[in-house]
Amino acid sequence: MRYCARCVYPENSRPTIIFDEYGICSGCRVHESKKQIDWQGREKMLREILDHYKGEAQRTGNLYDCIIPVSGGKDSHYQVYLVKEVYGLNPLLVTYNHTFNTQLGIRNLINMVKEFGCDLIRFTANPDSVRKIARYMVRKVGDITWHYHAGIFTFPFQIAVKYRIPLVIWGEHGYSEMTGMFRLEDIPEFTKWCRQEHEMRGYEVEDLINADSGLTRRDLAPYIFPSDEEIEEVGVRGIFIGNYIEWDSRWLADMLMREHGFEIARGKRDRTFSLFHKIDDHANDVHDYLRYLKFGYGRGTDHASHEIRAGRMTREEGIEMVRQYDHVRPSSLDFYLDFLGMTEAEFEAAVEKDRDPSIWEKDSCGKWTLKDSVVNHVNDELVEAARLPLVAEDDRTFGRNNRHLYYSDKFQPLPPSKQTGVSRDSEDEFVIL
Repeated sequence: MRYCARCVYPENSRPTIIFDEYGICSGCRVHESKKQIDWQGREKMLREILDHYKGEAQRTGNLYDCIIPVSGGKDSHYQVYLVKEVYGLNPLLVTYNHTFNTQLGIRNLINMVKEFGCDLIRFTANPDSVRKIARYMVRKVGDITWHYHAGIFTFPFQIAVKYRIPLVIWGEHGYSEMTGMFRLEDIPEFTKWCRQEHEMRGYEVEDLINADSGLTRRDLAPYIFPSDEEIEEVGVRGIFIGNYIEWDSRWLADMLMREHGFEIARGKRDRTFSLFHKIDDHANDVHDYLRYLKFGYGRGTDHASHEIRAGRMTREEGIEMVRQYDHVRPSSLDFYLDFLGMTEAEFEAAVEKDRDPSIWEKDSCGKWTLKDSVVNHVNDELVEAARLPLVAEDDRTFGRNNRHLYYSDKFQPLPPSKQTGVSRDSEDEFVIL
């Protein structure tokens, strides 16, 4: 297996990744290209877009200028902060409640509504339907969270059509940021194709209605995308703010925590050292563990690569994070096995067909083992030439200024918050909420 000479992503990263002649991946190149972007010019473009839709809302008498799909995470907090506080629009917040929430995520969602004074529509999926979908899609595509990727990228557009609000605003374009699927120069917007092909693993509602799944159209109501005619008649458009504002998740999490009451995790987490990523749902660790079982890498790889690209971590430090976190069986797995009514053996057997043979093989005892790991590629030929300069010591990932944002065994972080000076413990009981 080839690994990026700069970060720690493998060649089989999903949804797509490309290595150049210097051994550097497309995700690293997209991050590098941020230095060449005219961010002032991009911000002007954003203002023009927002002013246009604000004017359209005034012209048609619509009380809402745009829709912001939100959860209890850092990105949606920042989107609402920018749109409401910086640009002065009146957004309608829309949440697809997948039912797999942490108490920390719920607190943050409540805080967002109160802090920024916005209206919120929250649709809660039927847990029985969620269970049936999750059981079927684990077996079909190895994904326990198909329903909430589908819901997050469908329900806001149902509301956009119903309330005739043509602008939907997302945060950063994740596939561009992680693996460089699109270039910043492309200014990618939301497409129905990307939703279906990547978020929904190539499946639409009709594909799930069959005798094996036991699912009906009623079970799948939140995932029925509006027709092309409905979208076109309202003129619905989805944009990503990260194409217009330089997106720094570490900075925005820190700012929101200190100034707007956003809470983050504290204490060691199962599958990453970051205390502010993916804190609003407790199924994410199982979702990420499934990615490891299929492709041999996980959330530690994602977050280490981001830190390396920002100059806050060496590649060697990133490899150590991969070694510590990517293989870990999440503690939440027991809860979800019970929820699904599956044994762990059944759960792993369901994923067996999805294991990537370029990274997994069975040993003589029939046990799956990794053929390779980035741990074996510390001193690859192109690594030294691909290195980036590091930021000041105190601003490094585990430096003094960031110890409240990342976990290390060397210190116990206790993040400050606006109201209390400390965050509450995020080790929530796993509940369907």
